Formats: sequence, C-alpha cells, structure tokens
Amino acid sequence: MSQSTRTTAADRRDARAAASAPGADGTFTHRQIVTILVGLMVAMFLAALDQTVVSTAIRTVADDLQGYDLQAWATTAFLITSTIATPLYGKLSDIYGRRPFYLFAIGVFVVGSVLCGLADSMYQLAAFRAIQGIGAGGLMALALAIIGDIVPPRERSKYQGYFMAVWGTSSVLGPVLGGFLAGQSSLLGITGWRWIFYINVPLGILAFLAVFRVLHLPHERRDHRIDWPGALALITFLVPLLIVAEQGRIWGWTSGGALTCYAIGVVGFVLFVLAERAFGDEALLPLRLFRNRSFAVSSIGSVVLGAGMFGGLLLLPQYLQIVHGSSATVAGLQMIPLVAGIMIGAMSSGVAISKTGKYRPFPLVGVVLMTVALLSMSFVVDADTSVWTLVPFMVLLGLGLGFNFQPVVLAVQNAVSPREMGVATSSVTFFRQMGGTIGTAAFLSVLFIRLPVDIEDSLTSAAATDPRVAEALQSGQLQGGTDLSDTSFIQELPDFLALPFKTGFSNSIDLVLLIAAIVVGIGFFVFLFLPQLALSNQSGIQARQAAARTAGDPAGDEPGEQAGQAVGAAAPTSTPPPAGRPGGAGTR
Repeated sequence: MSQSTRTTAADRRDARAAASAPGADGTFTHRQIVTILVGLMVAMFLAALDQTVVSTAIRTVADDLQGYDLQAWATTAFLITSTIATPLYGKLSDIYGRRPFYLFAIGVFVVGSVLCGLADSMYQLAAFRAIQGIGAGGLMALALAIIGDIVPPRERSKYQGYFMAVWGTSSVLGPVLGGFLAGQSSLLGITGWRWIFYINVPLGILAFLAVFRVLHLPHERRDHRIDWPGALALITFLVPLLIVAEQGRIWGWTSGGALTCYAIGVVGFVLFVLAERAFGDEALLPLRLFRNRSFAVSSIGSVVLGAGMFGGLLLLPQYLQIVHGSSATVAGLQMIPLVAGIMIGAMSSGVAISKTGKYRPFPLVGVVLMTVALLSMSFVVDADTSVWTLVPFMVLLGLGLGFNFQPVVLAVQNAVSPREMGVATSSVTFFRQMGGTIGTAAFLSVLFIRLPVDIEDSLTSAAATDPRVAEALQSGQLQGGTDLSDTSFIQELPDFLALPFKTGFSNSIDLVLLIAAIVVGIGFFVFLFLPQLALSNQSGIQARQAAARTAGDPAGDEPGEQAGQAVGAAAPTSTPPPAGRPGGAGTR
C-alpha cells in the first residue's frame, strides 16, 4: 500500500513536470508561460511588498525597540546582502539551473522574515534583515532571467511588463498595509509592527509552492569553477562603500571612518578585477562582457538612471509628508499617478516592441520624459503647490521609468550568449541598485546640507514681513537652527510659523530635483550608443538547444557546449533565425 502510494505520488510529480516542460523544439505554450509567470509574480510581489511595507513602518519599529538612532542599519544590512547576492544568483543559476536557486531565495527570505518578527533589539533586526536580503537578491533578477529562458526576445518585454504591474501594485499597497499594521498596538496577541514581517510567511509559502509546482526548466549542468575569490573581492569592494553611502552623511564624507571605507573599497575593486581576469569566462562577472556594446551601454545607463530614478522616488514622498502633512499611508496613495505611469509605460512599450521588434527608441524617449518631469517639478514644487498640480508630472516620470525598465533588460538579454542569461540579467539589476544607492546617498547629502541654509533664509525673510515670526524667533519659541532629524514638529506649528519651514524644505527639494534631472539627462547621451539588434524569435532554451545541435552534439557534451556557446552568442543577436529553425514561429 505504501509502495503504491509512493508510486502514485511520483507519477503525479512526473506528470506535473511533463506538463510544465517545453516541447521537443524548446517552445512553451502561452498557457505554460502564463502558469510559470503567475508563480514568479507571487514571489516578486513578496519582495516588492516587503520593501515598501518596512520603509513605511521602520520608525515605529525603531521606537518600539528603543533604537531610533540605529534604524539606518536595518536598511543598510538588507541593502548590502541583497546587492551582493544579486550577481551571485545570476552566475550560479547559469551553471546549476534557475529553479533550485529561486526556491532557495524564497526559503531564505521567509526564514529571515520570521526571524525579523522575533527581533528584540535593532541589532538583532539588522542581522535578520541581512538574512532577508540574501533571499531578496535573487527574487527579481532570477525572475527576469527565467522569462528570458522561456520567452523569445520579440515577445519577452510584453510578459516582463506584468512584473512592473506587480511592482506598481505593491508600491500602493505597501504604505497602506505598513501604516495599518504599524498603527496597531496588538493584533492577535502580537505587537502590530511584527506583522509586517509575519505577513511574508503565508505569501512566501504560497510563492514557494507555486514555483515548486510549475517551474520545470530543462538545464544541462556544466563543469565550471566557482569564482570564490571574485565573490570575496566583490564583498570587500561593496560592503564598505554601501556602508559609507548610508552612513557618510552622519559620519561626514571625509571623516576617518569614511576614508577607511573608501580605501578598503578601492583595494576590493582592484582584487575583484584581478580575480575576474584570472577566471576568464568562469568569472562571476566575465570582463569580456564589457566588450559587448549593448551590455556596456546598458550597465552604465543603469547606474545613471538608477541614481536619478531613486532620487525622484525618494524625494516626492518626503515632500508630500513634510510640506503637505500627509501620513506615510496617504503619501503612498498620492503616488498612484506615478505608479500608473510606470505600469502604462512598461505595458505599452512591451506591446510596441513585440509588434515592431525595435527596443532602442524607448530608453531614449523614457530618459527625455523623466528629465522633463524632474526639471518641471524643480520649478513647480513650492510650499503651497497643490498635489493635483504634480499629477501630470508624476505620470510623465512614471512613463519614462516604464519605458526604461524592461527594454534595457531586453537589450542585454538579446545581446549575450543564452548560456549567460542569468549573469547578464543580474548585472543590469546590480548596476541599477548601485546607481540607486549612490544617488540616494548623494541627494540626501545635498538635501541636508542645503536644508538648514534654506530654512534660515526663509525664516529671515518671513520675520522681515511678519511680526509674529520675528517675535517667535526673538522669544526663543522658534529657532532657525532647530534639529531637523525629526520633522514632525512642523505639523504642530501654527500655519504662519510652519510656512517658512515648508518654504525652505521646498527650495531644497527644488535644487535636488534639478540635480536629478541633470543626472538622468546624462543617460540620454549614454543610450545614444545602444545598438539596435534584431530580436530573435527563439527563447533562451531554444537558442541553447539549437546551438548544441549546430555544434553536432545534441547531448551537450563539453566540447559541443563550448562550440555551442559561441554559436549561441551570435544566433539570437545579429540576425533573425533562419526559416524552418525549430521555434521560429515563436511562442504558441
């Protein structure tokens, strides 16, 4: 009886795997693609929701754990591990397959979430957020790589647009859910803020089961050295730089701690380059990829756009909360026009690319839209600017972001060997994260350098025209050098006293938005060098199979793999597939 039960269970597993597997020519049906896509979207929703929920509730969490001054470390720890893990997932999944690493990423993320919910101090929370980050690093990059494996480039951007819809939805739900949970003193006998982590457990289990059930991709393991020296050098390079990016404003950019971090980072960078040269094609990030113009341009462009993008996304919610007095939840809802713009831009560009086969115009148009939006807001934003006045500019900024996200990933995936889909995709995500980290650090530094000066000037101007402000300054009720580490006091002031602070903050925001517009504008000149290659009608799996057959080694033995890698690198990039090649009809 037990033997029969085991046999039946094994038969069911085999049947599910067979139903999820591609045809003999490597093609997936539309139904198979959608089924896999649903599993990936659940996992991506898990990661995207967590970031927005935690950012909304982190102040409440820090107060409860009596570590307000340590809250930045919880963010820094997550950022460090997720950024470092991203290229590792890409490389290892190219060697050993996507499925085990995607399941591993989900599992680690859920374990980290449980531990975060149990944290009793900010130090524990930072350590557990680091564990969470290890899982989060693989959720986005591997999802995009998996889509590259199963969908031909000509159709790929259309499917990747669904991911942006998930990201946009989580951006709206996150602040609402985070604000609600953080505002509960207790829920089912558990402190309210702890639920922002526990909510990940059922979502994570659902994502794990969905991916485990539907994701069965053919993969041929290759004998390959693991670039551990490169990984260690990358950690040595990134950890100090990410720490100083987050803490430099507090420490001082030229303090002893900051200079030490710079020095260690430079040493780590040199060691990383030496390790990658020594490992050649087996490197964590093969340096020869930078000789590929599409990869090099997209990597540089991702850093530039990441900096400008995160600058805009960071500043708008702060403006809404400080100047308009919106709560984090309300500010999240007021950002819906931007999210809608991202979704429309991503979906429409995906449809257009699938019809025309042209992806190059979208990053260029997107950069122009983003630059116009940021530049316009730098002139429009003021202490009394209506939220409705900002709506068209938020939509414009969102459209620009939507036009850039997927086409840039597609350009890279289309230009590299199908055997390097993972490392190429994760590299774009990695460079975008690095740009975002640098941009956030730089823009916040500019903001907090300018803020005391602008507020002081605004208070002086107001005192000259309003005796009530002058009296408040003279009596000590209001001080120009007020501590701005907590801005909640502004909402408690009478309107005539709050206005100078709001005006000063708006003036500082204007300057930072102008700088962000200039940074994003540089991206236009970077993407001018992005080549337009013909989009293949073959998925990554089809291209690998075709390369093996062309090399005369259907079994994928090592000599055939090496020859096939060269063939596969050219087949999907510069010319369309010959008529009659399996899968030439695209996805059914």
